[in-house]
Amino acid sequence: MTSFPNGFKGIVQGIGQSIIEQSMRRSRRRFLKNLGLFSLCLSLTVSCGGGSTSNTTPASPAANTGGRVTIGTTLEARTLDPADAYELFPGILLTNLGDRLYTYQPGSTELVPQLATELPTISEDGLTYTIPLRQGVKFHDGEPFNAAAMAFSLQRFMENDGRPAFLLSDRIDTVEATGDYELTIKLKEPFAAFPSLLAFSGATPVSPKAYEIGAGKFKPDTMIGTGPYKVASFAPDAIRLDPNPDYWGDKPANEGIDIQIITSSANLYNTFRTGGLDIAYQTLDPDQIRSLEKEASQNNWQVVEAGTNVINYLVLNQKIKPLDDVKVRQAIAALTDRELLNERVFQGQAEPLYSLLPTSSPDYQPVFKEAYGDGNVEKAKSLLQAAGISEANPLTLEIWYSGSSAKRNLVATTMKAAVERDLGGLVQIEPKTVEAATLFDNLDQGTYPSVLLDWYPDYYDPDTFIEPFMSCTKGSVTGGCEEGQSQTGGSFYYSEKANELVKQQRAEQDPAARKQQFAEIQDLLAADVPYIPLWQDKDYVFAQNGIQGVEIQPSQQFLLWQIQK
Repeated sequence: MTSFPNGFKGIVQGIGQSIIEQSMRRSRRRFLKNLGLFSLCLSLTVSCGGGSTSNTTPASPAANTGGRVTIGTTLEARTLDPADAYELFPGILLTNLGDRLYTYQPGSTELVPQLATELPTISEDGLTYTIPLRQGVKFHDGEPFNAAAMAFSLQRFMENDGRPAFLLSDRIDTVEATGDYELTIKLKEPFAAFPSLLAFSGATPVSPKAYEIGAGKFKPDTMIGTGPYKVASFAPDAIRLDPNPDYWGDKPANEGIDIQIITSSANLYNTFRTGGLDIAYQTLDPDQIRSLEKEASQNNWQVVEAGTNVINYLVLNQKIKPLDDVKVRQAIAALTDRELLNERVFQGQAEPLYSLLPTSSPDYQPVFKEAYGDGNVEKAKSLLQAAGISEANPLTLEIWYSGSSAKRNLVATTMKAAVERDLGGLVQIEPKTVEAATLFDNLDQGTYPSVLLDWYPDYYDPDTFIEPFMSCTKGSVTGGCEEGQSQTGGSFYYSEKANELVKQQRAEQDPAARKQQFAEIQDLLAADVPYIPLWQDKDYVFAQNGIQGVEIQPSQQFLLWQIQK
């Protein structure tokens, strides 16, 4: 569930793999994804002065690469196999190497057909999806795309048991070709967000001639899809993509993409500054971003700023006193000053968040701002007094986070300073660090009173920001969640009303009714405070003069075929 500040490195080497090999519930697999993404946060440094140091030899000017575009990044691609890729950067590559049944209209969050020719026909019971497919499409190896190939690819995604397999296997009962160009999928239970899930990068079809079905049978070093690019070469330090001359859609506006995997943010920063890259994308620290923004005008650099769908939050464990008292949780929400965090920690390079839904979601409601505001000391005092908290009986709150995250360290210490300045006699904040793998091993055991975490969505739909947090399979109001998503996430939140609303929105096909259900869930979130939303990350891309078409999509995809030089 938690997506952690993300170094878009697949699962942290040596850490994530050992966790994956343990026997876990499917819901914990989401946390493993984020543990992999967490490596970004491990590599981030805040206010480290990285913008003024260099230990790299300037590369040849990027302008000498002709019509090819050179991109530098600190992100890594563990695999290009869509059945096993569950990290941001491989997802971006797969989006450019393959197609999916559905995608998003560039520049918007409107779901549109891609390899499908229209949105699915859905049975009255919400279980059966019939999807007509595009004809005349070929895989990179010349094999034809059809319903049998699509069914093979989805079946392989589920049966090969890769990291994201549960996304489909938990929901799909059967998938079959019911015609040469007609696909029929039957679900185990209604799921209104299913078309959005089919836009997930891993749901791209692969050539049945080049791949096979079988647990663990992956091809990490190549990708035989239907997309606008082919893999020319794939290595740990460099990836080369060539245009697909037989692509059925619009051809790339460039002559290819050369991706340099750079070892540190300082090297990425300096290589871009000295002209060795056309584009610098992920990951630069706040000082480096601020420096490049300051110098952009005189160097004719382009600064592309975009919001992300990454949410950051504080989870509150209701099984530990006094957090079992809703007034105490509400008081902590009132004390939280997001504007201060954005100014002091992120230098304005984040966005205050007042719900678990990202601000880009049309269903987003700033419920915490409306209910508590920011740094509302008087409201917090009133709530604490009502809960029996006094100077003789103060609240001591431990805030846990990964010790390798400089960013979270600053968040916790800033919260501590602000709270103790205003309410030092009533509230004491104790920042606590723990190794990342240990944190996630113990999260569902109720070990930590509160934890700073974040979440990367699997698909663009409000459900993926709500169900993993607010639902519980087994539990009670008095005993909390004993089994289910909120137990996995460390809050142990249980609400019969929340469970019912989550179930309703998952089955609801009427967008207006579903919107109302999400509004009610967010109201519950603000009233019960199992989590406190904190901030939403921003994404930055820097491009040299003369580079066109650089844009991060609202769905967080980077459409490389739009880039031109």
